Amino acid sequence: MKELIITTGNEIPGKKIVSILGVARGSTVRARNIGRDIGAGLKNLVGGEIKTYTEMTSHARDEAFNRMVNQAIELKADAIIGVRFMTSMVMQGASEMLAYGTAVKLQ
Repeated sequence: MKELIITTGNEIPGKKIVSILGVARGSTVRARNIGRDIGAGLKNLVGGEIKTYTEMTSHARDEAFNRMVNQAIELKADAIIGVRFMTSMVMQGASEMLAYGTAVKLQ
């Protein structure tokens, strides 16, 4: 299988987009951990990075990204253009990480 091109841009230099297959997306919902919240609350008093939340966000972003890529592969896409990430709160203490872009065929 050839490599899937993934970009935040809307075109790919040297390639022509011949068809749009649809939106490829992937998401995950993550909930906070009460133990992490206590540590984060203490860190909030003195300032600085809250590493456990940074790690949690990074893992959520990677999972959403991989799910988007898998959906593009199912669509038999050659590339995903216009890739974006978005997050939203689902409920108190839980948020969704969404990765999305346009799956396309190239010439």
